[in-house]
Amino acid sequence: MKLGFLTACLPKRSLADIARWAEAEGYEALEVAAWPALGDRPFTATHLDVAGFGAAEADDVRGLFAQHKLTLSSLAFYDNNLHPDPAERAGVNAHVLACVDAAALLGCPTVGTFVGRHPGKTVAENLREAEKVFAPLVDRAGEKGVKLVIENCVMEGWHPDGYPGNLAYSPELWEWMFGLGLYLNYDPSHLVWMGIDPVEALRPYVDKVAHAQAKDAQTFPERRNRYGYPGKAVVREDPWDVGWWRYRVPGLGDVDWRRVVDTLYEGGFDGVLSVEHEDPVWGGTEERIETGLQVAYRTLRPLLVA
Repeated sequence: MKLGFLTACLPKRSLADIARWAEAEGYEALEVAAWPALGDRPFTATHLDVAGFGAAEADDVRGLFAQHKLTLSSLAFYDNNLHPDPAERAGVNAHVLACVDAAALLGCPTVGTFVGRHPGKTVAENLREAEKVFAPLVDRAGEKGVKLVIENCVMEGWHPDGYPGNLAYSPELWEWMFGLGLYLNYDPSHLVWMGIDPVEALRPYVDKVAHAQAKDAQTFPERRNRYGYPGKAVVREDPWDVGWWRYRVPGLGDVDWRRVVDTLYEGGFDGVLSVEHEDPVWGGTEERIETGLQVAYRTLRPLLVA
């Protein structure tokens, strides 16, 4: 297993700068942000522009990774493939295909995205739509030798009432998406606040984990007693401010990383564990983000076989 991180936490830096820093800090892999330019939308970046990406660009990227002795673990484009606006949905679907094509040129094994959700339709209706939407995406990925991985992020901020906006948040839904030919980008942080044991949920499905993310979550049960599971309801200016939990870098939250890593190893996972830095405490400036990544490294590196 190799230790990497998702580049989206440093959106203003070039991929070359990030690769240099990653090598110097001991990281072995990068999960590269490949969103289209979306302005200042949080937790996104365009470190790889897949529009018009060709053989020459692929050679440059492969050379950069070889120079810094890094593995390219995945291309990351986490967006709503079931967006309620037809034009927006078509654009998201098309960008996933562009990421698949770029990954194939790069020899990158996976492309990460979300299932998403149409908030005006029932879960059952969304699942039936997703089966149609993902069929051509999975087919293209299969033709190109790339796996589509779905992160089990809840994306509660996408739903007007704070309910799950990405229909991949539980093992029940994982089993449904595996039937479509999709794989799991396992992230234990979301399971923590959903009330799901991250280790017991993972154990039966390690063979379907094609990529893994390392993010932690810190919960405040006394605040949950006030708001309940969906979070703040009366005053919630920020759709992501649930009020009773927050993301942290590994080691500063409630995840038992020793058990998580051991379960991945026991199940035969030998891919990349990629730190996804969304910690509000160690955020705000590039210097603090770097510190957060260093804390994550010190937490996780001793758990991985050299």
